[in-house]
Amino acid sequence: MDIFHYMKKSSLIKGRGAQSNRPNRFLAHVHELRNDFLEYCRKQGEAEEPAKTQYLPIHPKSIVNKVKSPDLRMDYSMNPYQGCEHGCVYCYARNTHEYWGYSAGLDFEKRILIKSNASQLLENCLKRKTWKAKTIVLSGNTDCYQPAEKKYGITRSCLEVFLKYRHPVGIITKNDLILRDLDLLTELNRHNLLAVHISVTTLSEDTRRMLEPRTATIKKRLQVIKKCSESGIGVNAMLAPIIPGINSHELLALAKACAAHGAVSFGYTVVRLNGAIGMLFTEWIKKALPDRAEKVLKQIASCHGGQLNDSRFGIRTRGEGQLAEQIKEMARLARLKYYKGKQLPALDTTLHESHKSGQLRLF
Repeated sequence: MDIFHYMKKSSLIKGRGAQSNRPNRFLAHVHELRNDFLEYCRKQGEAEEPAKTQYLPIHPKSIVNKVKSPDLRMDYSMNPYQGCEHGCVYCYARNTHEYWGYSAGLDFEKRILIKSNASQLLENCLKRKTWKAKTIVLSGNTDCYQPAEKKYGITRSCLEVFLKYRHPVGIITKNDLILRDLDLLTELNRHNLLAVHISVTTLSEDTRRMLEPRTATIKKRLQVIKKCSESGIGVNAMLAPIIPGINSHELLALAKACAAHGAVSFGYTVVRLNGAIGMLFTEWIKKALPDRAEKVLKQIASCHGGQLNDSRFGIRTRGEGQLAEQIKEMARLARLKYYKGKQLPALDTTLHESHKSGQLRLF
């Protein structure tokens, strides 16, 4: 029986992951006043928050970010959007919304910042004489194919820039909107300039709807893997995060399903609830799974030295302890059984230099 069979759905905010706006650590006094006002509104029977997602255009001065974490296998990332309407309750990126003066909770899902000049900033970066090509990953923080992309098309315009300058790009997404751009993806892949990473967290639609309320269905994500594979594009499946007591039992089945649809590799992480995420996840699971909330939280903590989060490089994404070792062993077996001899190809970083020098190779 599905683990969500007995959850109290009526107590959850429909279509959202976070169940509240947690106080912003940088604006504590402001939010204390705001929360008092919202409590007054509730008592008066008024709506405390507009339900509709707000899209707020911004114009940053830079878009390409150097990745300093040794746990992330990327040199640079860029994010066309800040905040994400997908609403994944466990998302580590929620904490970054606080830097913009918003909450990591509902604000992260309902107030999406649109980086309108992203493609121009990217082109300015790639044109610099000092720039040395290394793969830039779209969605290092928030999903570049979240619902806002259908309206604004910023990700597509950035892919056009990558193709124009023959520059390698990686994409991380859990939305089938990526197939809209299959023409650009195919052309980038023809020059060995593309790596696609598709996030598949569960095979259960009930689990998916609760953990990731506004994402593409699991069936659609598997179809993305299949269609990309049929187009000759190598796909890495991201089975992340693995959450003990919720989807940890699915790891082998997830790896098998992704391989059957054409994925050539997979990666996983053990969930860690850093910053405001710990409070948000705890609030969510006590509403969604009250009968098993404490068990799940204890299992997560058992992977991180008794805490919901462990920030130590090299350990934080895999965890430690008996449960983490069991997950690691399942991943090892999955690779041997379903992915032996397969891997994503290394991307070409030489074409960009040839393009800048005006000596573009013949293909």
